Order: sequence, then structure tokens, then C-alpha cells
Amino acid sequence: MNVKFHLPGLTRNFSFNLIFAHMMKNCPYYFRDGVDIASFYGTFPPAAWNGGRSVTGRCDESYVKQVLKTFNDLGIPVRFTFTNPCITEELLHDEFCNRILELAYNDLNEIIVNSSLLEDYIRDKYPNYKLTSSTCKRLDTIDGPINELKKDYNIVVLDYDLNNKFDLLEKIPLEDRERCEILCNTLCNAECKMRKEHYRLIGEYSIAYNEYVKSGRTEPFDINDYYEINEENAIKCSCRERNAYEIRKLSTHVSPDDIWEKYVPMGFRQFKLEGRTAGRIFLTENYLYYMAKPECRDEARLMLLFNLERNGIIRVDK
Repeated sequence: MNVKFHLPGLTRNFSFNLIFAHMMKNCPYYFRDGVDIASFYGTFPPAAWNGGRSVTGRCDESYVKQVLKTFNDLGIPVRFTFTNPCITEELLHDEFCNRILELAYNDLNEIIVNSSLLEDYIRDKYPNYKLTSSTCKRLDTIDGPINELKKDYNIVVLDYDLNNKFDLLEKIPLEDRERCEILCNTLCNAECKMRKEHYRLIGEYSIAYNEYVKSGRTEPFDINDYYEINEENAIKCSCRERNAYEIRKLSTHVSPDDIWEKYVPMGFRQFKLEGRTAGRIFLTENYLYYMAKPECRDEARLMLLFNLERNGIIRVDK
């Protein structure tokens, strides 16, 4: 029985994730039985199709190829977060995003989708990609994922307002539960009224940043050039400042004990950890909290930090 984790980061966290993947392979005794990396998810900036989190920076084709080959050679899929809800017909032909999909087009890599316009385009132009239905759709009633599971999706990511509502989760047909993905460590408040608007604003940001990079301008990118940020504007939501311990107090939090004692016996196998824009300490704490054996976490943490420092990814002052 495999318990599959989808882990964040293709750019900022690439080196961290590579070391962690090798650690899982070389030191399996630190980890719970059956734990498996199902994918590394994220995007290569400045991808206009990106959604869910604002990601900046610039990746050239050689870097894209390096990341794809490195993870795919380990048998790990790369899963693109192309969940921007603001996709237009014109954006479907974005050269950078299409080139990414051409380079990654094999039987392993995957795409998370939100926009029906983009989904139809990918199904037509790149029919072999496995598609995941995004939590950005904000399907917060149980009928939402049940209907999504009737469609041709490889995986459906549940809205995390459904986390720990086991009376509702029991309504998902048993044969479909292996295709459901649970987001375990969300930063956001339950039943957030602004969440869908946040996703829209982040989508606009991705498009604006893509245009800024293509323009060749050299002045610093300023989000205020594109829309006003104020107290009611979600993109600066304070929830994003929560640390690994604070999020464990939220009603939507799914603990490791919940996974192995509740979700897995119910037939759920897919779990997602948040952290595309997080620091290495946050990732270290969350990866080991969920995937390492409780009695091995301290030793595993020391081993991971040692290897991160030795490879220049973090610096620990003597």
C-alpha cells in the first residue's frame, strides 16, 4: 500500500527537493512504510498560465530541461500548476508555456487545471497529459468533487474546507477515493470568503509579470502598476505568514495520524503538501512531520540539514 505525497517546488525548491528525494531513496528506514513521492508540482516562471501562488524569476530552456530530466530520471512526475482562472484565447498561444509542455510531453508528467478554456486546449493539443482538477475551482460542497470524479481527470484535489468532514467524505464512492487528493497543511482560514478572488488576483499577477518579462523592461516589477492593493485585497492575506506550527491549529489541518488512522483506511491515498514559496526550514519541518517515522524525525532532520548545508543550500552558522 503506497501513500502518495505531492510536494511543492520546481524552481526555488529544486535543489532542496532533489536532496530530499535522494534521502528517501538512500535512507528508507527514516520514513513511514509505503511513503512515496507522487510528484513535484509548480511552474517555471514567467509562465502566464501559473495559478494558486505568485512565482517570479526567469527560467531558460536549459534549466527547464535540467529539472525535467533530473526528476523524471528518478521516476518522479513533474506536475505543472497551470491553474490561472484568467486565461484568455490569446494566452492559450503563449510561447513559453507551450514550450514547457512540449519539453515535458511524455507518459510521466502531469498538469493541474482550473480554466475550462485551457483544459480543452491541452486535451486537444497535448492529449497524453494526465490532468488534475485543481482545488482553485473552490468546489466546497461534496457534490463538487463527486461530479469532478465522473470526468476524465487523473486526480481531483478536494477543497480543503472538506478536510476532516468525514461524514461528507464517506459519500465519495469507494472506488474513486484513490483519485482524490487531500491538501494537508493549508495556510488559509476555513471557509474564506475571499479565496476565489485571491486566486483571480494571483492569476492577473502571473499574466502581468509575464508581460513585464517579455517587454524587456529593466525597472523592478511593481505589482501596484497593475492593480491596487489594499486592506480588502486578498493577495496580501496575513494567513501566508503562518508557520508550520500555527497551521496545525486550523480546523482544516490534516495530521500524519489522521492520514494513517483515518484517511488511508477509508481508501484515500493522495496527499498534497503546500509550500511553493516557502523557505527551507518550513519545508524540512513539514516533509519530515508527514513522511518520517515519528521516532526518526530528529535524526532525519539532522541528516537532511547536514546535506543541505554541505551542498550550499542553507548556511548554519557555527
